[in-house]
Amino acid sequence: MSTRRSFLKQAALLTPAALALPDLLFAEKKLRSVGIQLYTLRDLVAKDPRSTIEQVAAAGYKEVELYGFGGGKFFGIPVAELASFMSNLGLSVPSGHYMPSKFLFTEEDAGKAELEEHIQAALTMKSSYLTIPYLPGDKRANLDDYKKIAAKLNIAGEACKKAGIQLAYHNHDFEFTNHGGQTGYDLMTSATDADLVKWELDLYWVVYAGLDPVQLFTKLKGRVPMWHVKDMDKANRSQNTEIGNGTIDWKRIFKAAKTSGLKHFFVEQENNYAPDYIKSIQRSIGFIKGNLV
Repeated sequence: MSTRRSFLKQAALLTPAALALPDLLFAEKKLRSVGIQLYTLRDLVAKDPRSTIEQVAAAGYKEVELYGFGGGKFFGIPVAELASFMSNLGLSVPSGHYMPSKFLFTEEDAGKAELEEHIQAALTMKSSYLTIPYLPGDKRANLDDYKKIAAKLNIAGEACKKAGIQLAYHNHDFEFTNHGGQTGYDLMTSATDADLVKWELDLYWVVYAGLDPVQLFTKLKGRVPMWHVKDMDKANRSQNTEIGNGTIDWKRIFKAAKTSGLKHFFVEQENNYAPDYIKSIQRSIGFIKGNLV
């Protein structure tokens, strides 16, 4: 019979790696929760958001990233009401795309209230991340513009931290445009605090810009807790396609999840659905579950 003394003696022989096994298993379990950026289904959401979200849950997705916050609502649904609806479907909302334009691009006092409203919405949704999704063309024309944005991101990141959530920034391809020897990406990553501003790398746009996502993970040193998993069409690289149906090497990328610091990933497809929206997201999650997680 095993005694308490023999158990403690055996436990003392365990290696640090073995003791960390529950954490590793937890991380593995979390990675199996496939997410989707709801913008993928924006045309359906515009017509019937509740029915569309129900179809997302039925397809097997467990996490949703939101977009389109305004006036205290998403898709015309009050935030608290949507949070309850999501929870009843077994869906969590780790992140949302929020665009506090007044805060980012003006010096108006109204910008502070706007940012606070966005933070409160994220808290109500029980999100871990508030993600800035895009920069208008006239707000990123040169490096001086990126310097201003980086400064605002640091301030927003501090406000998010005080509220108990994390600020993140979602890229397109324009951040990798060269401005006299430096890119917006270079400036933003160096001029923002690594603890206050994380990255949600849209892997399609990284590849579209001619870069290697795995190399970016290495350079960012665990600063990429979220990905947009969006595939590139074989015939037309400016088009998307279902995950596994395109040219991006997802198996290689997913092997670098630890280097990235990955905690959540979201399927996204903006066009070229085959044969339709719901079949596309079903095919994508099928490939991911069968080959990547």
